[in-house]
Amino acid sequence: MERRHVSTGTEWEPRVGYSRAVRVGPHVHVSGTTATDRDGNVVGEGDAYAQTKQALKNVERALSEADASVADVVRTRLYVTDIDDWEAVGEAHAELLGDVRPAATMVEVNRLVAPELLVEVEATAIVHEEERAN
Repeated sequence: MERRHVSTGTEWEPRVGYSRAVRVGPHVHVSGTTATDRDGNVVGEGDAYAQTKQALKNVERALSEADASVADVVRTRLYVTDIDDWEAVGEAHAELLGDVRPAATMVEVNRLVAPELLVEVEATAIVHEEERAN
């Protein structure tokens, strides 16, 4: 089975040894994704809702580059630095994935890679090409 890597082109991917997403057959795994714009700047500093929206937008872009979509998502993992932000994070998640309703986990972590980051999102998708053709 072919293994495809999706890259954003940031310096971190080769430095740390990871890909934004990896697709093997119908399975797409999107790495932990934060609220950064294409230039690597944090979006929504201090705002868990805005950061979740941006992180999910970045996940959606990675899925698209792997020939998948949000409709293919079966699992998300949300890492938050303050569990009291669960409602704001959940609201942003529901706005994009509410109709898809993937299995989801949200956990509080001590910190993320940069102190201004409040949320990190992972996603797993399974693409069913035959369903898209119909």
